[in-house]
Parts: sequence; C-alpha cells; structure tokens
Amino acid sequence: MSLDNCWKCGQASKESLFCSYCSTLQAPVPDYFKFMGLERTLSLDPDELQKHFYDLSRQIHPDRFLRRTPNEQRYSLEATAILNDAYRTLKDPVLRAEYVLKEEGFDLGERKSKDVPPELLDEVFDLNMTLEELRGGDSSVRAQLEAALRKFHSLRDEIDVELEGLFMKYDRSGEREVLAEVRNLLDRRRYVQNLVGEVEKEFIA
Repeated sequence: MSLDNCWKCGQASKESLFCSYCSTLQAPVPDYFKFMGLERTLSLDPDELQKHFYDLSRQIHPDRFLRRTPNEQRYSLEATAILNDAYRTLKDPVLRAEYVLKEEGFDLGERKSKDVPPELLDEVFDLNMTLEELRGGDSSVRAQLEAALRKFHSLRDEIDVELEGLFMKYDRSGEREVLAEVRNLLDRRRYVQNLVGEVEKEFIA
C-alpha cells in the first residue's frame, strides 16, 4: 500500500492528518508547516498560527481517541508532540528561520569564538576588559556594562528589523541567496545575543 493511502480504508488520501474518505487519523507528517496546514514561509501571521494550533489541539487531543484503535491512539500522541514542537518553533521568528534554513539544507553549526563580526571587534574588546575589571573587584565599571548592554539590545533590535525585511524578500522571491543572507544575519544575531547574556549574567551574579 502506498504511503499516501489511508491505513484503514486504503483510499488514496493526501491529507496530512485525517483521511479525506473515512476521516480516520493518519500517521502525522514531521514537516511543521505541512503538519500545521501552512505554506513554508519565513513570515507568519501569529494570530493565524495560533488559530491553527488551537484547532488542531482540539482535533487530535489524546482524550478523543481513548476508545479508538491502537493506531489512532498512537498517532494522536505523536501528532500532539509534533504540534507542540511545531507551535513553539514557528511562533518564534528566529527559531522559525532556523527551521526553514535547516529544511533547505543550510548548515546551522555554532559560530566559533574567533568569528567575531568585524564591526563588533572594538565593542567585544572593550567588553572583555570591562568584565575583567569587574571580576577583579572594580565595581565602578558597572555603569559601562549597563551602557554596553543597552547598545547590544539596540543592535539586536536592529538585526530583528533587518531580518523581517529579508523574510518578506524571501517569501516573495524564494531565492536561496536571500536565505544565505538570513543565515549570516542570524549568525550575527546569535553573537550579539551571547554578548547580552554574558553581560546580564554579571548583573545577576
């Protein structure tokens, strides 16, 4: 039997969750966009995504399948797990972009410490010196750290705005070159976010 056929009635059904002939729950597909019934795009309407999430949650809740076949009980549990992962990923713009990049074959390995964005070399050097002074007992540098934190937050916000523009550009064109730009910008955002975390950790300590 073809994988596109319903496991129960045997009819050819392209539906990802329920057979279009007998309405039986099928094995869930792992693709988050297909599972949610959405086009694979970098920009998503959060209200639409939430609506899909709640609708599917009601349809596949394991309690609805307590008296169904073992297959359907298993599929409802699998589908619920995929749904939760899909919603958590797709509602976050950064996680969503990373997911699309991964699905399109881009390497998302961690940026190495030596790969400091050139425009941030001075800021990173100053930050490391300030942190070293703070850890050496000089609390007067905390004001410098606060200023650095504000700057890194501002840089992250600027990157997020730039990402939104690239998201729309890719959704219009579908060009892999745009995805490559997104991947590079995400690298830069990750680096800035690491700087934010490093500074915030000192304030919590």
